[in-house]
Amino acid sequence: MGKISPVSAKYIVHANIQIEGVVDRPDVIGAIFGQTEGLLGADLELRELQRSGRIGRIEVAYDTKGGKTFGTIQIPSSLDKAETAIVAASLEVIQRIGPCDAKINVQKIEDVRISKRKFIVDRAKELLKYWISSSMPDSQELSEEVAHSVRMMEVQEYGKERLPAGPAVDESDEVVVVEGRADVLNLLKYGIKNVIGMNGTNMPQTIIDLSKKKTITLFVDGDRGGDLIVKGMLRVAEIDFVAKAPDGKEVEEITQKEILKALRGKIAVEQATLEVSESAAQKEANGRPHHAEESANEGFAEDDFHSRNMKARMMGKRPVREPEARLSQEQSDVFRQTAEELIGTRGACIFDDKLNVLGKLPIAELYSTLKNINSGIEAIIFDGIIDRELVRLAEHANIKILIGMESKVRPNETRIRLATVNEL
Repeated sequence: MGKISPVSAKYIVHANIQIEGVVDRPDVIGAIFGQTEGLLGADLELRELQRSGRIGRIEVAYDTKGGKTFGTIQIPSSLDKAETAIVAASLEVIQRIGPCDAKINVQKIEDVRISKRKFIVDRAKELLKYWISSSMPDSQELSEEVAHSVRMMEVQEYGKERLPAGPAVDESDEVVVVEGRADVLNLLKYGIKNVIGMNGTNMPQTIIDLSKKKTITLFVDGDRGGDLIVKGMLRVAEIDFVAKAPDGKEVEEITQKEILKALRGKIAVEQATLEVSESAAQKEANGRPHHAEESANEGFAEDDFHSRNMKARMMGKRPVREPEARLSQEQSDVFRQTAEELIGTRGACIFDDKLNVLGKLPIAELYSTLKNINSGIEAIIFDGIIDRELVRLAEHANIKILIGMESKVRPNETRIRLATVNEL
């Protein structure tokens, strides 16, 4: 017997069935064929329609409760709408199934093509959404690459110190002074072209000369280093305004909104001087030493190594390094063996002051780990290069020894004992 393929069915008749007794599926199928036989004429005879494939397999699902049978009937059809409706209506003339009274109620005739069309539309929306979302980053990357190239072309070398600067320094009445080249690039990224970098913390003569004829806004990082720069610059150059990045952030990493907010919130140099004085007075009130030398030397505090290093840079001198303790023979042996084991692993090993291993971790997690601790670690040995960012984090975490495969930081630039595997 030919059967209609579900793919070729255009309509599906859905009906509910209620039987006053217990019957089986063959009883329901037999009643449908038997009680509609000869009812609709030869052209709509269910057996012939199913044999020719115009009516599909009749699906019956049922359940018995309390001596009664309830279920559903589904009949797929490839007839036209009128013929399908006639076949569906003929089901409701069935009043008995087997020995039991029965009632069939047609609920709906589903147009399969509408369901397929809805699926197509929904799927097309998903595909389009994915297409747009996956293609947009490529366009964004292209835009950022072009913008970065333009910014790089806009960076100029200004003055005899060849300072990084934007193209509008000469023509602008107001100039924004930042610390380094990365800060200049970030401001150029958002259209601020009257910017110049100091290339460090020592005020160049070029900027001192600029401050005599232009309005200068000193834009510093939102950390202790930024405060120290402000203290020193207020006495060296004719600064008019001071702006600070948000607390804990650097100028090179903040967004356009944060940059504009910081520049709009700049304060006059008189207020900055007052805040510096109040800060120094507060430190003295808290019992921290306040040396007479501090007033004579650009206003830097002498309470820690960073302050002395910053002061040395401000005065154009080589940074001072605290006396370092030599590694003991036991430390050298343990650290050398650990360093050799780490070669090629891209890992790091952390020790306490008793040379106990506190843990091992990938280098990728080392920076984030150091940001969350401030004590308890004596030494770190890792399969990588010692850079300034790692040294800064290690100083914050009060680490005494840092050993890597290579180092980009000179030993006299930090109080931490730096060493490489070859030196061990």
